[in-house]
Amino acid sequence: MLNAKISGIASYVPDYVLDNEELSRIVETSDEWITTRVGIKERRILKENAGSSLLGIKAVSQLLTDTGTKPEEVELLICPTSNPDYRFPSTASIIAHNCGMDHTCYAYDIQGACAGFLVGLYSANAYIKAGLYKKVIVVSAEKMSSMTNYEDRTTCPLFGDGAGAMLLEPTDDPNEGIIDGVFHINGVGLEHLVYKAGGSAIPTSQQTLDSRMHFLYQEGPAVYKHAVIDMLTSSQDVMQRNGLTPDTIDWFVPHQANLRIIEAVGSRLGIDPAKVLVNIQHRGNTSAATIPICIDEYRDRLHKGDKMVLTAFGAGFTWGAIYLTWSLG
Repeated sequence: MLNAKISGIASYVPDYVLDNEELSRIVETSDEWITTRVGIKERRILKENAGSSLLGIKAVSQLLTDTGTKPEEVELLICPTSNPDYRFPSTASIIAHNCGMDHTCYAYDIQGACAGFLVGLYSANAYIKAGLYKKVIVVSAEKMSSMTNYEDRTTCPLFGDGAGAMLLEPTDDPNEGIIDGVFHINGVGLEHLVYKAGGSAIPTSQQTLDSRMHFLYQEGPAVYKHAVIDMLTSSQDVMQRNGLTPDTIDWFVPHQANLRIIEAVGSRLGIDPAKVLVNIQHRGNTSAATIPICIDEYRDRLHKGDKMVLTAFGAGFTWGAIYLTWSLG
């Protein structure tokens, strides 16, 4: 049976750096306060008058160049995003169009919040295992600054903008590529992490605008507790199912939401901190894009055959973990 292997990776972050010093001039906060609580020093912000698709176009264009892939060879593009350009059409279709994939590729969005990239990756794996497609791109593009309230000192230090993309292709080696994954949801998360207005439940109105309901709302302590437990247990599940131990894992890649969460999950799993990939200090939380951006920035340290466990948690609540072996040299 075919597996999906990762045959290329690329990422893009905007040039503009919003560091803690500048942020402290926008809202009542400080570098010490932010660093102590979440471990973030700076984040990138898209200043252009453009949506998340621009970030995705940059990442996918680089991916095509790096892998020598022609746009017409791509059969499917999946875009996990919490920040679509529009309610419709899909951001995936905009990215595909601008990357020259019209008429040769199908494209659609996934809403899995911060866990979206893993959901998209596992979906791409299923298409390839079923023999439906041979070249699939998964690209998460997130303009988190578009839903961030820069008057809320508890949330605005967390988020940055960016995109990460992977090209998946089939392999007949059962020990290569995406091996296994587990995913879960818990609807209790609705009250703790939500973008309240603008959907069909609470349509946009003057009242929702005046009440500032068009920003991400988060209850930090509740999200922290669930994130630690859920990323921990899903990672343990995928490890146990595949006979993995902290010693046999080469790399652990958690969603980059909060350095304290990352450290707590890694510590409880018993994984050597040197094996935990972390870039949150300079990127912040780019939602579904955190994992591909992080892996791309560490790719010079990765070797073909490395065993990797990826885990993420997001609004919903939704969470999961994937076990894969790295395919690039």
